[in-house]
Order: sequence, then structure tokens, then C-alpha cells
Amino acid sequence: MTGAQVPTGVDTVAMQEHTETPNENTVKITPIPKAYANVRKEGEDLTTGRTFLTQGKKISPTDLAFLATQGIAEVSVTRKLRVAFFSTGDELRSIGETLREGDIYDSNRYSLYGLLKNLDVELIDMGVIPDNREAIEKAFIDASNIADAVITSGGVSVGEADFVKETLEKVGQINFWKIAMKPGKPLAFGTIGKSLFFGLPGNPVAVIATFYQFVQPALKRMKGQDIVLPLTIKVKTSEFIKKRPGRTDLQRGILEQSETGELTVRNAGMQASHVLTAMSQANCFMVIPADSGNIEVGEMVDVQPFEGLTS
Repeated sequence: MTGAQVPTGVDTVAMQEHTETPNENTVKITPIPKAYANVRKEGEDLTTGRTFLTQGKKISPTDLAFLATQGIAEVSVTRKLRVAFFSTGDELRSIGETLREGDIYDSNRYSLYGLLKNLDVELIDMGVIPDNREAIEKAFIDASNIADAVITSGGVSVGEADFVKETLEKVGQINFWKIAMKPGKPLAFGTIGKSLFFGLPGNPVAVIATFYQFVQPALKRMKGQDIVLPLTIKVKTSEFIKKRPGRTDLQRGILEQSETGELTVRNAGMQASHVLTAMSQANCFMVIPADSGNIEVGEMVDVQPFEGLTS
């Protein structure tokens, strides 16, 4: 039967479904199996000296099954990354709070929560910090003392109440500020003590775009993973895509399969960095180079499917 040890002197097994028993002393086999058929050799799955689980790999259900086949009950793992995040802005209110005139609900912390949850890290939600130098500086220091990475949203541009960049310069180090990408230009990256710092823009779509391009790869690398960059594929456009040269443009797109089985991509809707409806409808980014202009129907573009489609 399946799973039984092969008897000594036997190297081939015929499937019972391919046999007949004309009488109690005879077994007829049709067709005759090839040599070594239906036999699983000892050591066939993993040979001596071969590495199966490498450092930085996330343990999958398949990995658990393999560990069980080897009788391994425990493996050494690293602790989860600790990521602290907060929004900045006097106008921001959390869900459940009353909106006064000029207030808006803070959406960025909720998108960051979902994005970080997908990465299986330890979350430290520090809420909304007002546009106050002392409050922001305290939040920076508190976050860096408890987290491996600190993520903020808002306050990184050049407004009178944008204190994130100057605070980072004071308590940490800026590695770069401003990028030639749309949306997401005022991104700031640096360190505070031993913690990495990501100062994301305030517009909600820009937060998601910069997270995918910068924060997610960095956090994956911090976890020890080798493959960290978003999967990028070439896909034909099914409609006209408007683009002005100047910055790399991450347009929100809908990746779909045509009736002939061909992958195509089209615009998900209005592309402004504050419009979440198109972001919600989209399942990919169309990454259009800085020097590129409009994209005609049928042209090939680089497409990055969102994480949920590829893992």
C-alpha cells in the first residue's frame, strides 16, 4: 500500500489499478511499469549537504511540512521587526472623533497599518502628532527608542508647519530628501539612532506609493530577505495613458486578462495623489519613466502588481 516500505530485492511497484487477478494464484499487470516506477528513493527530496531553509526566508506552510518530514520540532528564527508609525497634522482626527471646521479624518495611519500588517511586523501605532516642534521631536525620540523603523506621514514638505525634516536633522540624520517620483516627491529618508526613518508625504496615495517603492523593500531587507523589490512585468496598454515628462510616474492601473489570455493594463481612474477611489480600484502600478510622454494604446509599460497578487 502507499507509504509502505519497499521489500528487499524489489525496485519497481505496479499500481494496483493496473492489475487484474484472474485467479488467486495469478496477477496480471497491464501495462508493465518502467523500472523504478512508483518508488520514492531514500534521500531523494533532500540530499546530504544541501541547504533547504536559508536565513531570511519566511516559514511557509510548505516549509512546516518539510520540517515535519525531517522530524524537526524547532528552528531558530528572528523576532519580528518593530515598526512605529504616526501621522502629523493639526487638522487630522482619528476615526470616532468629532470633526470640527477644517478637520479631516486621518486615513494614512490606517493604510500604513494594513500595509505593515501584510509584512508581518510588530506594529506600534503612535496616533496623530500635532504640528508642534516639541511634540514631533518627542515622538521621534520615543519611537526610535522602541522601534527598528519609524514611519511618519505628512510634514515633510516646505510649509510653515512642516517640521519633520528639520526635526530629523536635529535628532538624527537625513540621507536624502525629495525624489523625482509622482506621487511622492517630498519623501525623506534617514536614521534616528539605530532606527531607520521614513518621512512619507501627507497625500494618501503618495503614502501608499512611497511605501511600496521604498519602505517595503527596506523592511524586507531588514528581515533578511533576498528578494525585496516589487515584481515588474511588461504589459500592453489597452487604453491611452496621459503622462507629462519630468518625473517617474506611478499611475494606478487595472491589470486584467483579455479573452485571448493576454495580460493588458488600463487606467484605474483619476490619478491625483489625494484620490483614493482609483487607488482602491487598482491592482497594480504602471511605472512610467521620467522622460516618457503619453503612452498610446498597445504600447508596452512596466507594471508592478500589488503584493497581494504575487504572494
